[in-house]
Amino acid sequence: MSPATTSTQPVNVKLLLIGNSSVGKSSLLLRFSDEQWLPEDESSATIGVDFRVHKMDVKGKKVKLSIWDTAGQERFRTITSSYYRGAQGIILVYDVANRESFEALPRWYSELETYVSSSVVKILVGNKVDKEFSRQVPTAEAEKFAARMSSLFVETSAKTSVGVKEAFTEVVEQIMDTPELWENTSARGQGTAHGNGGVPGGVQVVGLMDEQKPGEGCAC
Repeated sequence: MSPATTSTQPVNVKLLLIGNSSVGKSSLLLRFSDEQWLPEDESSATIGVDFRVHKMDVKGKKVKLSIWDTAGQERFRTITSSYYRGAQGIILVYDVANRESFEALPRWYSELETYVSSSVVKILVGNKVDKEFSRQVPTAEAEKFAARMSSLFVETSAKTSVGVKEAFTEVVEQIMDTPELWENTSARGQGTAHGNGGVPGGVQVVGLMDEQKPGEGCAC
């Protein structure tokens, strides 16, 4: 393979969306990948894990994002835990109008300590700022918590698209600034079936916007 061809190979980056159920993880992913938004009464809870591919240019490099949207319900925790493997970026989501989703974050961070290395990039996302009138989590409090957890921080609204692109871009930019997270992965070509796609509950592949080679992707 010529050097010119090698230089055009995209950097493979795996992101994982985690957080309590109903905080808007799927809505954030849909807004970012498809620039769409589904009203809450039309959306349904994620069962197991959903998956999308998205391409973008970051810091002069082509990046191929594999974004995994996990179920927040307790009964799916054993299904989704294996999908932490190989993740370079974690997007922790809470609902600014739901205090309980914010107070659950220490448990999610504790889970990260178990499943991912300390070098993995983390960003705390306060979603649903369009519900400012019913806000229960002050921005300053969330910012302080994110700093204590060594995480980036941004507030978003999947409904209005405020901050959504910035959230994904910031985490990917920091990953690109941390070569040890992606250099080896890109060299060997990162598959997307981390943690066995055939686990109980399966993997629902949604909106796959890139052709897959045989054997690549989920083993549904």
